Amino acid sequence: MSFFSVPILFIVIILLLSSFFVIKQQTAAIVERFGKFQSIRHSGLQLKIPLVDKISGKLSLKIQQLDVIVETKTLDDVFVKLKVSVQYKVIKEKVYEAFYKLDYPHDQITSYVFDVVRAEVPKMRLDDVFVNKDDIAIAVKSELNNAMMEYGYDIIKTLVTDIDPDAQVKEAMNRINASEREKVAAQYEGDAQRILIVEKAKAEAESKRLQGQGIADQRREIARGLEESVEVLNKVGINSQEASALIVVTQHYDTLQAIGADTNSNLILLPNSPQAGSDMLNNMVASFTASNQIGEAMKNAKNRKKND
Repeated sequence: MSFFSVPILFIVIILLLSSFFVIKQQTAAIVERFGKFQSIRHSGLQLKIPLVDKISGKLSLKIQQLDVIVETKTLDDVFVKLKVSVQYKVIKEKVYEAFYKLDYPHDQITSYVFDVVRAEVPKMRLDDVFVNKDDIAIAVKSELNNAMMEYGYDIIKTLVTDIDPDAQVKEAMNRINASEREKVAAQYEGDAQRILIVEKAKAEAESKRLQGQGIADQRREIARGLEESVEVLNKVGINSQEASALIVVTQHYDTLQAIGADTNSNLILLPNSPQAGSDMLNNMVASFTASNQIGEAMKNAKNRKKND
């Protein structure tokens, strides 16, 4: 083998090795021949002509995500920042368009996102932006699909992942929210107090009713006992007036005896002099007599009026 054959053989081996290349899964390679598009190669072992064919670039066919932050103003003049996440991929059948028609896809997508967001958000109030963020995302996706499909890109999904108003606006919203919660808490507390007052009043009314019923029953039994006592005294020749007076005097002295038996009693019964019983009896008899006379006079006057 001559001296020059070794370098030539080495160069041939290098050229043969450079003829083969490997493309990873979910990747597409663009092969050009003398600067002109030749073919698109997909995953696996591929072959090209050394020094003639060149791999100009590779595109990933995986789903990618681009986060775009847009600052705009709402209908109620509140500046807000929206973070829009765009998920997209290169269409396998349109790798040529994606590689040759568009140099900077990120910039193109960002421009469309800015355009749509700044067209939609100024139509909404700040509260509506939070409520209708899905509508904003749908509008962005629709616009991007129509624009980027021509360049070989498919928009999988768009998401409004963050809405960040100005710090002073957030503080004001927090104060409003806190005030609303305090208002609701005060209403619940007031309702609870009202219920307690109503229930307490009902309980007191029921207690008074039962107490009154008890007093009425007690007086009914006392009256029944007095009636029986008067009947017994009538049988021994004591008329009703005298019997009633006697019963009252007896109860008077029974009360005095009960007071004297209780050392801690603060009850004062007037009158309590020794002659009080006699005076009470005389007064009661006189009262009964006077009431009988008045009753007889009224009865006679009524009869005379009826006869006239």
